[in-house]
Amino acid sequence: MDNDTKQDIKVLRLNGLPVEMRHSLKAARKKRGWTQRDLVSRIGLTQRHISGIESGKIVPRYDTILELVRILDHDLLMVPRTLVPMVQSLIRDHLKDQSGEGEERSLYADDADGRTTEEPHDEV
Repeated sequence: MDNDTKQDIKVLRLNGLPVEMRHSLKAARKKRGWTQRDLVSRIGLTQRHISGIESGKIVPRYDTILELVRILDHDLLMVPRTLVPMVQSLIRDHLKDQSGEGEERSLYADDADGRTTEEPHDEV
């Protein structure tokens, strides 16, 4: 690269993962009942590295974040910025209604066990 090109490139390096992401990673680990050492045995990093990621002292590479997220049964998605509030709202609603985690419910369920009491119908 020539010097003019290098001057135009701005280096973007985070000082740490966003707080919300660190809290989410830690919460997902704890929800599975795993200690940092349990996670280490599954991912192949050191406990010190996991601790550093969770505390914000270490900024992991993308592939490390992706592996961590997937081991914790989550995923990373690219979402258009205009849709971020909607996606966040869907996630909040999902977290509020964790009574039957992992269990599919009918969109039209009226009672607690997920059975529908009446057929859905279109209003005219």
